[in-house]
Amino acid sequence: MQSFSLSRQGAVAHLVLNQPGTLNTMHPTFWRELDDVLATLHREGTARALVISSTGKHFSAGMALETFGGAIAMDDSSPEGRAAIFDLLTDMQATFTRLETLRIPVIAAIQGGCIGGAVDMVTACCIRYATSDAFFCVQEINIGMVADVGTLQRLPKLLPLGLVKELAYTGRRLTAARALAHGLVNEVFDTQEAMVAAALQCAAEIAAKPPVAIWGTKQVIHYTRDHPVDDSLRQMGWVQGAIWSNAHVREAVTAMKEKRAGVFPDLPPLASFREL
Repeated sequence: MQSFSLSRQGAVAHLVLNQPGTLNTMHPTFWRELDDVLATLHREGTARALVISSTGKHFSAGMALETFGGAIAMDDSSPEGRAAIFDLLTDMQATFTRLETLRIPVIAAIQGGCIGGAVDMVTACCIRYATSDAFFCVQEINIGMVADVGTLQRLPKLLPLGLVKELAYTGRRLTAARALAHGLVNEVFDTQEAMVAAALQCAAEIAAKPPVAIWGTKQVIHYTRDHPVDDSLRQMGWVQGAIWSNAHVREAVTAMKEKRAGVFPDLPPLASFREL
């Protein structure tokens, strides 16, 4: 890959944005590679948690401006061109939605600027850690457009609505301290090294649990976020009934008593429609 590097530490996958010279901007290759790697992780089932971190001064400066002026044409001169804008955006939205629907939890480790499309990206993750110099900016309003790849849909579920409107209308920066105070990030660290280490440690703890129980927990939390309590309780019953395992519970309890790591099966690989 050109935009990323991918490594494994046991059952933890670590995806790193590795184009610091361009502030890790999101150009067409970025989107293709991210979509491919997330699809692969989803299908394989061998990774039990994913950490996304970055390199250089900023996590990401968001969408590469030349994307709209060169590689991708945004044709507003005809209804056909405007319809194509819709299709383009839904494709991009689907890539970040893969983070939300991935079978495993995703932890974002954010240093420096998290700008524009990078906010869309990290709001689709499960857990966010940040360095003390990190900031978040809904940059799109500053370049005359509406944020369109997930920020305005997910950020109101993570921050007070008044604060979301302030950020979205003004393009102001949200500091790491303020993001922590309002719950957008879980913890703030003095250095990037400490933050990434903490993210990997959290991922390792998640990876030690039964993967199917983590899968079920992620399903239930996301459903509950978007549905009434009664509906969510009903869904909880269906999920628990579908994935309950006496063997997993026995192994988890025994492992705790014996002060050892539990042994649990990976999620099964998923066949691609292309392979059927």
